[in-house]
Amino acid sequence: MASLDRVKVLVLGDSGVGKSSLVHLLCQNQVLGNPSWTVGCSVDVRVHDYKEGTPEEKTYYIELWDVGGSVGSASSVKSTRAVFYNSVNGIILVHDLTNKKSSQNLYRWSLEALNRDLVPTGVLVTNGDYDREQFADNQIPLLVIGTKLDQIHETKRHEVLTRTAFLAEDFNAEEINLDCTNLRCLAAGSSNAVKLSRFFDKVIEKRYFLREGNQIPGFPDRKRFGGGPLKSLHYD
Repeated sequence: MASLDRVKVLVLGDSGVGKSSLVHLLCQNQVLGNPSWTVGCSVDVRVHDYKEGTPEEKTYYIELWDVGGSVGSASSVKSTRAVFYNSVNGIILVHDLTNKKSSQNLYRWSLEALNRDLVPTGVLVTNGDYDREQFADNQIPLLVIGTKLDQIHETKRHEVLTRTAFLAEDFNAEEINLDCTNLRCLAAGSSNAVKLSRFFDKVIEKRYFLREGNQIPGFPDRKRFGGGPLKSLHYD
């Protein structure tokens, strides 16, 4: 297994949105009982079967890099955080469905990771005037995941999910909304599981089969840490 090819996927979003719980669920297929704040970056690995069930099926490692901190951090913190953005093949943007600010901040997280100096001119989830051209030439596959679906009352879900649907549209990405405390939300064959698998397939395809446009602009490809599988590594 140590010889498997791998891809690097960033997991970005505000503190408290449930990134660590999500990564644990994706990699361990277990609910994280006592999540703690991530300091620096935590890395875990998921084994994924590319194009499962086809003649092209092949197993890969998906490195999920859970980046801690706040998007409003000082420039010195952002500079330190930038080291985690090297040689990225995909990005999962995570927001809390009960927290509008965390949804709006995904624009800032994505621009930071994509090495842009642009500042959002509006926020589509609130007033419909966000400039999506800022992401028009992005070649890095993106996936938007909304957490804490269970904390939204049934009578409010349609309103909340309609509002956040604009996020995925802006990022030209698929959207998954889930409850990280419920294993069934990513059950095999479910809509969420299919979207997740399709995203990882796209990341692998861009990395290994479409050589152009698979690195973040401004960051050259660098040698990855270690030679074997990464498992719950912490960079403080």
